[in-house]
Amino acid sequence: MSPQKLYLVTLTAEERSCLQGLISKGKAAARKQLHARILLKADVSEGQSWTDEEIAKALETSRPTVERVRRRFVEEGVEAALNRKKRPAPPPKIMDGKAEAHLIALACSPAPEGRARWTLHLLAGRMVQLRYVEHVSHETVRQTLKKTSSNLG
Repeated sequence: MSPQKLYLVTLTAEERSCLQGLISKGKAAARKQLHARILLKADVSEGQSWTDEEIAKALETSRPTVERVRRRFVEEGVEAALNRKKRPAPPPKIMDGKAEAHLIALACSPAPEGRARWTLHLLAGRMVQLRYVEHVSHETVRQTLKKTSSNLG
């Protein structure tokens, strides 16, 4: 006996027809066709649906994929289940080319008085103090310096 499914796929006649048309044309992306097949096999509206394991085995995919498609259908609808999620735009870069140049020049300059060498925290603080950037973490400084091929040692 299989565990009770948390997300039951119940397709309307129109949705079922649309998914079958999508598969029969064969013009859609393979991933989209796979998700359409998963939804058709998971549909409970026309009697008995397949288990996630049966669907995964029949369609040569993983059980988590079947579960994910089923969940997205129930929570967000058929379009969301078929199509990829839109990824959010990456946050804007804190350091542009000009700020990177200032950072490298600062790192190559003599260390502050009382210090043997620059630390990432000191560099980050000085970049803000000199108003090359509004704010910057020591990790951003580290990653920026790592990109350069200069040897500060």
